[in-house]
Formats: sequence, C-alpha cells, structure tokens
Amino acid sequence: MADQHDADREPQPIDEDAAWAAIVAGYGDEPADPPGAKPFKSVEDLALLESDMNDTPDPAPEPAARPDDDKPALGSSVTFAPGVGGPRDYQVTEPSDGDFDDSDEGHFVPPEPPPLPEADVTSKFAWLAVIGGPVLMLIAVILRWDMTWWLTTLCVGGFLGGFATLVARMSHGDDDENDDPGRGAVV
Repeated sequence: MADQHDADREPQPIDEDAAWAAIVAGYGDEPADPPGAKPFKSVEDLALLESDMNDTPDPAPEPAARPDDDKPALGSSVTFAPGVGGPRDYQVTEPSDGDFDDSDEGHFVPPEPPPLPEADVTSKFAWLAVIGGPVLMLIAVILRWDMTWWLTTLCVGGFLGGFATLVARMSHGDDDENDDPGRGAVV
C-alpha cells in the first residue's frame, strides 16, 4: 500500500537556522528576471518612443502574440512616467466656426435666468422660524441648557408655524397667467 495521505505522514522537521541563513545571504540581491522579460528602463529612456526604449531584443515572440498589435496584453498595466503624457494630459480641441457645416446649428447657449422674486416680510419670518427653531434646539442641547417649556414651545412651535405658513402661501397652479414660453409648445 504505497498510497499515503498527507495527514498520515509525520511532519518533517524544518531547519530554521538554515532557512534564516539563506534569507540573510540573499538579502539585497535582485531576483532573476523571468524568461522573456525586458530589462529595467532608466529614467532617460522612459520618454523615448516604444521602438527606442530597450536595446536588448526579445529572445523569441510568443506564438499567440501578434507583432502588429500595439495594444497591451490582457491583464497588463500601463504606467506613465513623469514628463510623459498620460490620460489626464489629454485636452479637447476647441471647436471653431470652420468645424460646422450647413446641418450643424452651433452651440446652444441658454438665456440668462430671470432674477429671483423678492420675498415679503411674512415669508422671511416663516423661513427664519423653520430654520431657527431646530438650530435653537441644537444649540440648547450642545450648551446643555435646561429644556424649559417656553424654550421647547419656541423651538417646536416656531418650526411648525413657519412650515405651515410656507405651505399655506404656496401657489396652487391655478394661474391663468402662463406666459412663460419655456413650458412647452404654444398652439
């Protein structure tokens, strides 16, 4: 019965001193390059074109590799050295009037939006209550003030009252004054 499982075998003793001696002896040595690898490029050679980068030729191309294909192999990575253009260095050329033909309409520039309407005093106080109530309660909690009945009423009541005021003053959409041309086609 020559079949033995790994669990049935006794573990072999490891000579830790010899292993550490081999690690220390090999410290600082550069490992050998794998077969077919190109040697390390110096900083001066990084900016050169692909054909000028390495002086040593490849030993033999792989049979699956096509020499006319300039794309990197699947799973490979592309690194960019300082001074060499990368993907973030790409700049789009600005279009000129000569780039457009008769079918192009040109670049759309939206009109300047109208100014915001002036708020009345009631709306300003309603917004102050909606924002100020929770802020006042947050300040009271942070500064550990006693939450008395008048402080709680001011915070919660101010928020609810301001919110109700803003909702009640909203326009209902029943306006017959739809003169805005941006709401669709006018028939």
